[in-house]
Amino acid sequence: MLKDKNILIGVTGGIAAYKIPSLVRDFKQGGANVRVVMTESAREFVTPLTLSTLSGNEVILGTFPQASSNVMKAGTWHIDFGTWADIMVIAPATANVMAKLAHGYADNAVTTLALAVRCPIVISPAMDVDMWQHSATQENVSKLREMGYIILPPEEGELASGLSGPGRLPELSSIITAVNNVVSKVHKNLQGKRILVTAGPTHEAIDPVRYLGNRSSGKMGFAIANAAAQRGASVTLIAGNVRLQTPRNVHRIDVERADEMYDAVMKYRKKMDAVIMAAAVADFAPATTSSKKIKKETSRDGHLILPLKKTKDILGRLGEMKNGNVLVGFSLETHNELTNAKKKLREKNLDLVVLNNPTEEGAGFGADTNVVTIISKNGKIERLKTMSKFDVAERILDRVAIMLNRHHR
Repeated sequence: MLKDKNILIGVTGGIAAYKIPSLVRDFKQGGANVRVVMTESAREFVTPLTLSTLSGNEVILGTFPQASSNVMKAGTWHIDFGTWADIMVIAPATANVMAKLAHGYADNAVTTLALAVRCPIVISPAMDVDMWQHSATQENVSKLREMGYIILPPEEGELASGLSGPGRLPELSSIITAVNNVVSKVHKNLQGKRILVTAGPTHEAIDPVRYLGNRSSGKMGFAIANAAAQRGASVTLIAGNVRLQTPRNVHRIDVERADEMYDAVMKYRKKMDAVIMAAAVADFAPATTSSKKIKKETSRDGHLILPLKKTKDILGRLGEMKNGNVLVGFSLETHNELTNAKKKLREKNLDLVVLNNPTEEGAGFGADTNVVTIISKNGKIERLKTMSKFDVAERILDRVAIMLNRHHR
């Protein structure tokens, strides 16, 4: 899978950097084109000359050209590299560089390039066991995963410090296998397409401190947005009340209430080739919202009567207004699943409906996996096995891409 692929390698200042020349050589022997970018500290462990010789290309060491050079060459190298690459590998990735990426810093060549590329990025951490297990490092790893970076966990074994535990750079064959797996899944079949995705719950205010809501985490919608961006789409993500990092190369709009989500969807839907409604929009909202906190003393016989009103049917309205774009809805059901999902597909004028039951094992709220059944307008029904939400997103986008290409013809 690596033949003629363009691979960027970002090398940072960890002792495992001495292994990277062999990784460059292996990629080259597999037929890949390789370019290397280094942090200043990485040169303490491996020389730019070695990596340049093995890759057959110049090595970028600093964000700016060397002032001591006889020739000053200006240019946006990070943009050129970013559009050239099919995949970027950061190995070894230090705790310092991962912290910078998790918070958007771009103060060296590797972090600058990581913010500029549109291709998938595989991060292979390597550090001492206590640094890897530190809560700050683990929090940054979680943030990076949410943002769409692919983390290749370190292996266990004896470390440079003499300690033993997780923190070793994986065997080079494991890194190559991981890159192969990513490259084999990368599809640019949404290049130039505009995709609108909604995600997460809406909160409908009862008073200044309380709201009606649901348990949606937004992870499924964020996974779809992330996967669509990796396929080359221009993605707009309208997010409800979630605590998730924005996926790389995704334009995010935050809303709180159902009516705000309705307005945002209606504003952007005209320019979209596909709309994927993964949000769990509240069906009901309080008929009136109190401007003051409702006190217990206002209840009658220990009961509070809260009149509700229906919220706007965003999906139904999109179905009425369809004009050649692809429309995907989600149907969360706890009983009569297929019957209810098929009804939604028909009544909302959808091209696809994704059915899931939150009570099933592997499909609960907040989980990283999902169990879904994809039902097409032509009657095809496919139940997927338990898989990560990112992989579910990929399967959904496979179908969206086929429909968009069919429309284009």
